[in-house]
Amino acid sequence: MFNKVERLISSRNLRPKKKEGFLKIISLFSFLGIMLGVATLIIVMSVMNGFRTDLTNKIIGLNPHLVIEPMSEIISKNLQTVILNKYKDINITQSYSGEGVAISKNSTKGVLIKGIDKKNLNRFNFLKKKVVGGSFKKFSEGTIFIGNELAFNLNLSIGDKINLMSSALISTPLGSLPKQETYKIVGIFNSGFLEYDSSVVFLNIDETLFLFNKDIKDLNIEIYLKDPLKADKYKNEIQKIDKNIYIYSWSDLNKSFFSALKVERNVMFIILTLIIIVAAFNIISGLTILIKNKTREIAILKTLGLSSKSIKKSFFLTGLTIGFFATITGVILGIVISINIEKIRLILSSIFSLEIFPPDVYFLEKMPSELNFISILIIFLFSIIISSLASYFPAKIISKMDTAKALKYE
Repeated sequence: MFNKVERLISSRNLRPKKKEGFLKIISLFSFLGIMLGVATLIIVMSVMNGFRTDLTNKIIGLNPHLVIEPMSEIISKNLQTVILNKYKDINITQSYSGEGVAISKNSTKGVLIKGIDKKNLNRFNFLKKKVVGGSFKKFSEGTIFIGNELAFNLNLSIGDKINLMSSALISTPLGSLPKQETYKIVGIFNSGFLEYDSSVVFLNIDETLFLFNKDIKDLNIEIYLKDPLKADKYKNEIQKIDKNIYIYSWSDLNKSFFSALKVERNVMFIILTLIIIVAAFNIISGLTILIKNKTREIAILKTLGLSSKSIKKSFFLTGLTIGFFATITGVILGIVISINIEKIRLILSSIFSLEIFPPDVYFLEKMPSELNFISILIIFLFSIIISSLASYFPAKIISKMDTAKALKYE
């Protein structure tokens, strides 16, 4: 594509003379600008990919993939049989959830009370892995599982008692009062999802129905899939089986959150690509100045028989070389930092005594990072294309140069 003469001219252009020190500075800024732009893009995209994946895994692990709720009628028992016969790769269990208040000594906290069937504890493998105190084996009537943040906020530990107040009312001589029951804490979990750990408690399903004055007809059906990412496909198919049910997926509950995350990711990509574009303008400036300074040499080369096309290609190669090596360096730097982002965060936090990526804001305990090689390839190609365009337009000036006038005035 480029012959030996064109490569020789390009290599000489990349080594400006001492009197052309300004060109060295422009070339250096071009290189650093593109390198930092590419590295920053890869780091930010990796962190946002990791953030999304980590949150998705936690949401999928902590929540059923599909939930069927009764509408005007009780959910037909036959529906479960039909679903199980049609889909052999799913698990079904029943549950009930309601809002209440956790009371301990002088502290109270609003919580989501979730009733689960102790016979189906194998459905909660993700949660079982996150138990930091107690055991699921002790989960029975009169016992409760709470998150570590809730335990910390209410100053509770394994074996302590906790009162739960529901929205159901009971009649007393003093009038109607909210229903309250006392439970023994036999387990504490730490999901890594701060909001979840501070506001969700698990009870036996029968006791949950009793606490809210509900019965078996109010139970929801929870469906767990082997591939949770196909939840919407299953939802549409199950909805066709029975029109009298209300069914929603884990993604429906978090649709606005993930939509906002996607928009933020796209906006960040657009904003950060401006760094590469600005750096590309330095290539345009540097090549333009270089061509003006080399007017006499270009005219001599033309006189000696070198075609305008070859000269144009040599200057184009000069700019492209800066862009290419800056992009490669940026990719390597971005990948290295992305892999070690958590270590870097801890080092910076200790040096500057700052809480970078606080868990109470971002719902995660550590800064996630996930390299996506398709994204890296897109960033690499985008940077090369921008560098190519930035190199092409200044080089095009050479074709308009008048050799006779150039020699005359030089």
